[in-house]
Amino acid sequence: MSPEPPVRSGGGAALELLVHGVGGATPQEMLADPYTVRITGDETAAIYRRPDDEEAESHPERYADGPVPEAYCWSNLTSGNGARALWLLLLPFMVVNLAHWMRPATNGLARTQRLYGVLVRLLALTLTVLLTAAACEVALDLVAWQCAGAAGCADDRDWLGFLSATRDGWWAQPGRRLALAALVPAALVGLLWYLSNRTWSAYEAQRPPTDAAAGGSLPEESDPVPAKATDNTDIHEDTDVHDDTDAYEGPAETPAAATAGTAPVSPAHGPPTVRPALARPGFWYGRRLVARLRAAHTAAGFLTVAGAVTGATARYDRGAASAVRDGAGWLLQSTLVAGGLVVLWVVCSRGRSERRRDGTLDQAVITRLPAASLALLGTAVVYAAWSRPGWNSSGTLPGAVTFPVLVLAQGVLVVALAATALVLHRRAPHARIALHGLGGPAVAMLACALAGVMTGGVAQRVGDWLDGSGTPGMGEGSIIGPPVLLSWQAAVIPVLLVLLLVPVVVLAVRTVRTGRRLAPVVEAEYGSREERVTPDSVRTRRIAGARARAELTDAAPWLVGLVSGATLLLGTGAVLGAWLSGDVPGRAAEGAPAPVQSVADTTQALGSWLIGLGFILFVTWGRRAYRDPSARRTIGILWDVGTFWPRASHPFAPPCYAERAVPDLTWRMASWTARTGGRLVISGHSQGSVLAAAAVWQLREGTRHRVALLTYGSPLERLYGRWFPAYFGAPPLRDLGREVHCWRNLWRATDPIGGPVRLGADGGEPAVDHGPLKDPLAYGRTERHPLPEPILGHSEYQADPAFAVERAALLDRLPPALPGQRDGTTTEQRAHGSSGRSSA
Repeated sequence: MSPEPPVRSGGGAALELLVHGVGGATPQEMLADPYTVRITGDETAAIYRRPDDEEAESHPERYADGPVPEAYCWSNLTSGNGARALWLLLLPFMVVNLAHWMRPATNGLARTQRLYGVLVRLLALTLTVLLTAAACEVALDLVAWQCAGAAGCADDRDWLGFLSATRDGWWAQPGRRLALAALVPAALVGLLWYLSNRTWSAYEAQRPPTDAAAGGSLPEESDPVPAKATDNTDIHEDTDVHDDTDAYEGPAETPAAATAGTAPVSPAHGPPTVRPALARPGFWYGRRLVARLRAAHTAAGFLTVAGAVTGATARYDRGAASAVRDGAGWLLQSTLVAGGLVVLWVVCSRGRSERRRDGTLDQAVITRLPAASLALLGTAVVYAAWSRPGWNSSGTLPGAVTFPVLVLAQGVLVVALAATALVLHRRAPHARIALHGLGGPAVAMLACALAGVMTGGVAQRVGDWLDGSGTPGMGEGSIIGPPVLLSWQAAVIPVLLVLLLVPVVVLAVRTVRTGRRLAPVVEAEYGSREERVTPDSVRTRRIAGARARAELTDAAPWLVGLVSGATLLLGTGAVLGAWLSGDVPGRAAEGAPAPVQSVADTTQALGSWLIGLGFILFVTWGRRAYRDPSARRTIGILWDVGTFWPRASHPFAPPCYAERAVPDLTWRMASWTARTGGRLVISGHSQGSVLAAAAVWQLREGTRHRVALLTYGSPLERLYGRWFPAYFGAPPLRDLGREVHCWRNLWRATDPIGGPVRLGADGGEPAVDHGPLKDPLAYGRTERHPLPEPILGHSEYQADPAFAVERAALLDRLPPALPGQRDGTTTEQRAHGSSGRSSA
């Protein structure tokens, strides 16, 4: 017989499920105990209890005054081993993936929503092509074409001697040098495919647990019945439409779930239930789309390499007296163009499946498309290796138009994305949305800028290394250097940094003024709460300054918009300068007035150094994180925020940890409440509150009415609601407040990340927010606080007395436990007790 659950005065079994936030936390820290035991899970993510609580359900008398605490630790999903620090090099892919989820919330406009998703996926595709083109620039142009073809460069480097044109070896011909060098960018594309496929198998391809895996206690929800959508949209298709007007009718509840809470509305007896996007069963299961995009981006990379090899070779053959080679070149180039069109079709033709768990795979696409593109690359290599005795390499590699075309395409796509976002935002505007709906285009522009810095930095550093002490493009060394556009892009970086000084100074001045304005408010606030407060100017300035600095987070939208707008304008100027002059800035300014020429020379030299330094910082930071666990934890904070969202636009982005964490939390809550019939408080801090909210959305209706939500230091509205309004905006959060049985949110004015969720403030619904909490707890020394209390900001919310009070209040508001529901437990579950520890 299964042990009885603990009995509390408030109504029976109770569990508190703790979820940590950014930066991670150990189970020992979360449970305030140096010894913990793993209840369920693995080394990557698991649930822990204190040893004394391992069999808590067998000793109900011990827990009459509080819930059983459990800790869900997911930090290893983002910062577990040193190799994951190298994900920092995939930062542009992660950022452009965020742009997909920043789509403005709207009503209707299904085609416009599809267009938004298509534009983001096309931008992501240009980043893959840009990365591959940069690898081709280094390996094919700078090394194999320029340096190996120049005696002054190749003769000084023994490792490059066998490629030197002056030694008349088999590899001396330019085509064969290009064929050999093509292995480098091809290997890079293959590495990206391998990493994406490996993480896809560990995240997106993992099917959610089945009914049998849960011991028969959970309802089956793998095949929900979608309701009819608006705007003539067939929601059985895989589209990018996440319209709030699209109704989703949840699957029927099981009898056990129905007795646990409010019975659902049956499709035959009432209208379908409209659910937010994060509540859809297929939201955290992106297996099909990621596989398609991975195939398309891999094929695009191989085709880019093949195009670089074929372009230079075919151009030479057109001037040679060989009709066979000329015809072969035209045929190969035409085939590459056709392959590129197929890649575009694959990228544009299908979006995400969210209303159902789509387990199908497009085998023809994910297997044949990369294989065909690799075969074309092999054909291009053979074609380039064809003997051409009279061919000599000089200047830059023919086909340098790739970079201007890519930059121009990115600019056009960003502008089109901005226009699309404005159309969507105007249909359903909201004052809290960042940049009036332009957050996605602004972030997409930053992704392009980051990719430009990283790819341009590699080319500039390699060019400097091969050219010795000369500045690339100035004709001072043995090689010409990278394409002209890369030098122009590097030259605008110092200008952008100078422009950034203006908002930085403005924010600094505003922060100081805000701190001074808040100083009397702080003294008056603590004077009204404490009997004896002796004003201390230093203490007051620290508290007021912490509050003022916390407000800087709210200035992030316009700062991002300013940087993105300046980047777009300066990038356009760089393209025009490179196109009109055909030379690097220092050479193009020759003959101009002395101040102009001096500025051009300075910006080019300084920009070349800065863009190379930027890439070196990326590499060294990743190397340090690989060796230093504390640095790896810091980088993990970036991934905690950036990789919460599924890979919807770029398959080579770091994987989405929420596709593991959200199902973990959902099934833990559902299984525990189904076995015990008890009450559960899921307690999420910082990013953990976002995971908690997403998990609650995935629960069945009956289970949601047995769960309370406690969030603290939560960015749900302050960050996610403003930047991702279609998923965490006011309507979805309002729906969450109605669906969960009860919810409280704690926040501080000194917290730069967390804030209020702004629900129930109008009096129409129960208030969710409790705050701002006192921080510090005491202004000076008191009888209860004889030592100075620290300013906690974003940390240690559980140290505030309000935390325990609100947790107890939430438990009291939940309905009493239903012991009869435990009759549905399996024999295996009875044998292992109801703590959840099992061999499954």
